[in-house]
Amino acid sequence: MINQVYQLVAPRQIEVTYDERSLNSDRVVVRPTYLSICHADQRYFTGSRSAEVLAKKLPMAMIHEGIGKVVHDPSGTFKIGTLVAMVPNTPSETDDIIGENYLRTSRFRSSGYDGYMQDYVFIQPDRLVEVPADLDPEVAAFTELVSVSVHAMTRFDQIAHSRRETFGVWGDGNLGFITALMLRKLYPEAKLLVFGKTQSKLDYFSFADETYYIDQIPDDVSFNHGFECVGGIGSQYAINQMIDYIIPEGTMALLGVSEDPVSVNTRMILEKGLRVYGSSRSTPADFARTMELYQMYPDIPAYLSNLVSGVFQIRQIEDIHQAFESDLTNRFGKTVMEWCM
Repeated sequence: MINQVYQLVAPRQIEVTYDERSLNSDRVVVRPTYLSICHADQRYFTGSRSAEVLAKKLPMAMIHEGIGKVVHDPSGTFKIGTLVAMVPNTPSETDDIIGENYLRTSRFRSSGYDGYMQDYVFIQPDRLVEVPADLDPEVAAFTELVSVSVHAMTRFDQIAHSRRETFGVWGDGNLGFITALMLRKLYPEAKLLVFGKTQSKLDYFSFADETYYIDQIPDDVSFNHGFECVGGIGSQYAINQMIDYIIPEGTMALLGVSEDPVSVNTRMILEKGLRVYGSSRSTPADFARTMELYQMYPDIPAYLSNLVSGVFQIRQIEDIHQAFESDLTNRFGKTVMEWCM
């Protein structure tokens, strides 16, 4: 069959290409239904990555957050019409120690490897996780981002000491909101502190015990463990503030992505005996755990619906441009595309 793929060929320039695919393979064929725009997609769309990176990655179909319906499954794993979340990480080997999302040989959709802006996605059955029938598809569209937080929590459980009375989350954006929400549900007895710089964003964190402006933190604030969800150059200030306020021997999880190296106060990391770990991307197990949490705590999807800032029906390439341009002006929340191509 001929599959239409909508590739970014240059900043703000999307063109349709045609890919001949065979149904006589082990791949499940999924028709995308709802896709969500990520900051990483925007960096490609606007050309804010370096010229060297763009030359290596493009042309490429964007989007790594999305769901779709199964239209063909030679493996018999899924019934036709099943709604599934698609896992973008695609490993080519296994390792007894290193997780699939950290193997340098793994490929990641919309990062030098075609993402979900296609008529049909051909994907291995183990890269699909069924979506609960009653889940809002606009929320399900960005399950990948939620699974990134869930993955960080799983790693935290393996790394951090058992005193978990207080958590601090730096970042009042989408990732900070999701991470704080997951901490609230997984550690309901713990005190949750959120640190940000915009009151209109902090207002969304109604489930937190305390919220603070990053330039007005009281001297007596402290916490056992922290999660950095800022990214960019701002991560430098967030990480160093966390180091200042964290209780000795606490654990710090770094989730924010920065294009440039940042300066970190290693002296105090040593003096306080801190554990610092990075966490990136996720696995099918994290997707499955996320779906379980959606069902265990129905208010999680309800809270996440606050992040849906705009929904665009995509019927032509110009609609994709409108969705991306609108997303650029969106300071909080996720832009979702209803894929009708």
